[in-house]
Amino acid sequence: MTEGVFGATQPAGIPAKLVLADGTVFLGLGFGAFSPDSEPIVSEIVFNTSMSGYQEILTDPSYMGQGMCFTAPQIGNVGCNPLDIESEKVYVSSVFTRDLSSIVSNFRAKESLDQYLKRYRIPGLTGVQTRALTLHLRDNGAQMGAIGKASIPDSELQNAAAAQGSMAGKDYVQEVSCKEPYEWFELPWDSASDSYPKVSPEQIWERPHVVVLDCGVKKNILRLLLAEGFRVTVLPARSSADEIRALKPDGIFLSNGPGDPAALPDIIAVVKELLGVVPIFGICLGCQLMAHAAGGKTYKLKFGHRGANHPILQKATGEIEITSQNHGFAVEAETLPSSVQVTHVNQNDHTVAGIALPELKAFAVQYHPEASPGPHDSRYLFKRFFELVVS
Repeated sequence: MTEGVFGATQPAGIPAKLVLADGTVFLGLGFGAFSPDSEPIVSEIVFNTSMSGYQEILTDPSYMGQGMCFTAPQIGNVGCNPLDIESEKVYVSSVFTRDLSSIVSNFRAKESLDQYLKRYRIPGLTGVQTRALTLHLRDNGAQMGAIGKASIPDSELQNAAAAQGSMAGKDYVQEVSCKEPYEWFELPWDSASDSYPKVSPEQIWERPHVVVLDCGVKKNILRLLLAEGFRVTVLPARSSADEIRALKPDGIFLSNGPGDPAALPDIIAVVKELLGVVPIFGICLGCQLMAHAAGGKTYKLKFGHRGANHPILQKATGEIEITSQNHGFAVEAETLPSSVQVTHVNQNDHTVAGIALPELKAFAVQYHPEASPGPHDSRYLFKRFFELVVS
């Protein structure tokens, strides 16, 4: 048998279904951790249009509390490995795919997607009409859904989903943030060695020090900050301004994360206190937190932005960046004070995709310049942050 090419464990074939809060039913067959004894699981059902990188998506802490519908028709054909991850676990609550590949074929694969989800106790449904599910969410909005055995009455699953309300007002940051501070020494992936090279504390001690407020930070963000020339320390999301200042940072980074930014008033207050103290860079939830701290507001998008080909206009240059995105809330442009500039605009729906507070040396974007596997159009933002810190 060729290494990395093997037959995946076939789905158990247990008839199962997803019932949305509005009563719409989608049938499928259970795989992953789905079993005859599985209890219904409720989460917000969203879709991602990326054609690659499903393992990075599954392990992104920003998806906490959400069930993932992949629009790519077949998932699992390249298997899973211990390197293509953004955290130490799978954060999506459930997975929906049209066709779970029965063959894994990739030289880096160590296990199938079915085995991977079993290991992390995440249920999935295959054979789902994902095109119909995606169109329904697009037209009617992302909403709560319950996954369960086919024998459970539709009304029971619908009621379970409806009882959870929506993502508005939910704070998932407390569940994904680190519990203790830590330092970061891992660089971006090296193709020659198929590994993440590491540096020693001594090698980077005299570098500019950036403190990362971990609201659900992805590993590749930390790798790119280190690669750009920073020394990186990660703190729990609810660290106080005094705790952050005590580390004598040269810059502060506000990370991505799940849930509703308006449900984080304590974190917003800390960001407000730190604006203008040292340069600040934010990504995704970090952009929303910065907007709130500056006096703006956010709102819930109908179905969110999740995919790897979203066009973003950089207003200063007129250039279009192709970006990876994952968010369900957006900054309300009309609420931003005059001191805040809108620097980037989403070309699909003209929502705010980037802001800057020039006088306070702070900026943020509503997308993922660190995206792994890509695209890489926006990697320049890490260099911009470094130059802002050392200037």
